[in-house]
Amino acid sequence: MESHPHNQTDQTKQIVLVHGPIIIGAGPSGLATSACLSSCGVPSLILERSDSIASLWKSKTYNRLKLHLPKHYCRLPLLDFPKKFPKYPSKNEFLAYLESYASHFRIVPKFNENVKSAAFDSISGFWRVKTLNKTEYLSKWLIVATGENADPYIPEIQGIVKFSGGKIVHASEYKSGEEFRQQKVLVVGCGNSGMEISLDLVRHNASPHLVVRNTVHVLPREILGLSTFGVGMTLLKCLPLRLVDKFLLLMANLSFGNTDRLGLRRPKTGPLELKSITGKTPVLDVGAMSLIRSGKIQIMEGVKEITKNGAKFMDGQEKDFDSIIFATGYQSNVPTWLQGSDFFTKEGMPKTPFPNGWRGGKGLYTVGFTRRGLLGTASDAVKIAGEIADQWRDEINRPTKNMCSSHFVRIS
Repeated sequence: MESHPHNQTDQTKQIVLVHGPIIIGAGPSGLATSACLSSCGVPSLILERSDSIASLWKSKTYNRLKLHLPKHYCRLPLLDFPKKFPKYPSKNEFLAYLESYASHFRIVPKFNENVKSAAFDSISGFWRVKTLNKTEYLSKWLIVATGENADPYIPEIQGIVKFSGGKIVHASEYKSGEEFRQQKVLVVGCGNSGMEISLDLVRHNASPHLVVRNTVHVLPREILGLSTFGVGMTLLKCLPLRLVDKFLLLMANLSFGNTDRLGLRRPKTGPLELKSITGKTPVLDVGAMSLIRSGKIQIMEGVKEITKNGAKFMDGQEKDFDSIIFATGYQSNVPTWLQGSDFFTKEGMPKTPFPNGWRGGKGLYTVGFTRRGLLGTASDAVKIAGEIADQWRDEINRPTKNMCSSHFVRIS
């Protein structure tokens, strides 16, 4: 990495030429890609806006979170989970794995480097990445590893500013039901987070009302002691997708009965087919369904508006609530800083569908945007590292460009 001071009107303090790719984001996606590059002999630089690796996992998740899939589906490339870890590692165990992963591959991100803009300079052939610290980084390659879950998403609901009850929080701020004891809580969003937060609220003597606006697939986390996801993946090797979906729905019906009667209407498309078309993940039940059946978690229709003391619902009901939790997921933040590229949609997802969304052209790559969790991340990281390693070897054997001439001062 080379740098020299710079005085421009935009007050860039220094320009840093990076030998190898720039990776934006030090979550699992960025770490996996850096490790794979390193194993191919290619150095890289990770820029991370927070002060730690995996900051979303560390500071934006609830205490009772466990991985929803067995650990072997969640490993990053080149390093397994410790054998002593349980089948479904806890949040803290997963973070310990990521810390040991970074340490094993000697990955040292530059922390507190929030990217303001990144654009390809066609004259020099370099990506120019500017941070809020007034540093500009240059590289032939830019790897976007901020992922599809970068920033919390809260939908616009009429009347939200009127609510004068207790808290309005996003699931990213929820730690435990302890602070909601004895409260009537509206939980908006019935994905895995909404279901688990509702379960956690019941365990802390709160009364959750879970909003189910659309159709949803709920599957048991395990079938006869085996991971439902794992069973699905195994069956897909020898059976057509729709047949596997039929089997999974049969198992779900044996576990839960007809969920329509509980207010959980299933989509017409099967769970795995829906996942592959839209990226929408089925809910894997870890105990919420029995609480829905017993009435301890109440299912509500879509919210029409938030009122001073609670909410009005699409079916005409109106209820008072002490607090509101939005378990409405996350969104990509790529459109806020990546400039001049038409590779991403306005929602910040690659326009090229899986499995080819990792390559953007002109040295642009993306990892963690497959809507296929950590399995998708691992697959992207391996492909990106392989392709960049080939180009890296060509670069090394080519005469150095004028950009890297003697006026650069080596800083590391």
